[in-house]
Amino acid sequence: MGVKRKALLVAVSALTAVVTVVMGACPGVAVDADMDGDADEGAVAGAGAGAGAGAVVPEADLSHHGYASLWSEQLTVRFESENHGPSATADATVRLAFSVALAARQSLPANCLRDGDRVVLCRAGQLRAGGRSPETALDLRTAGRPVEVVVQIDTHWNGGASDPNPENHRHRVLVPATGDPYVF
Repeated sequence: MGVKRKALLVAVSALTAVVTVVMGACPGVAVDADMDGDADEGAVAGAGAGAGAGAVVPEADLSHHGYASLWSEQLTVRFESENHGPSATADATVRLAFSVALAARQSLPANCLRDGDRVVLCRAGQLRAGGRSPETALDLRTAGRPVEVVVQIDTHWNGGASDPNPENHRHRVLVPATGDPYVF
């Protein structure tokens, strides 16, 4: 991993940790301690007796749609993120996890970085209600020549908003090495 990418990954991790701590200290704000994009059960800071009246957590329904294909060791993933509202998100990050290791040296789009040998994080950015991100195009190489790959797509960060419909941003796609696009 290059020095720039490693520094960017460290900065993203540090920022995520700071946001989690700050959000956890704010009454009435949902905390996502395990970073899966959803507020953890019972983890609303300040909830219960003495919670500040009128504290509002923004609500944003994110979804991710696209396709994945595999031919030989070439794994292609294309996707867009969309915010169905009702609130905008200040920032959003998509997590793509793969059942096989990716080749060590890869060229990634500027909005993406590696988080280990099987995970790529991509910034979808700020999404207004009803807004859609530009398409993210990943042309990856696997470490070997698998006959299939399982791709898991999920929201990693949604700006601290609650998501009333988490099922439309969680996908698990089996991608056989046929070269055909498998839609999610």
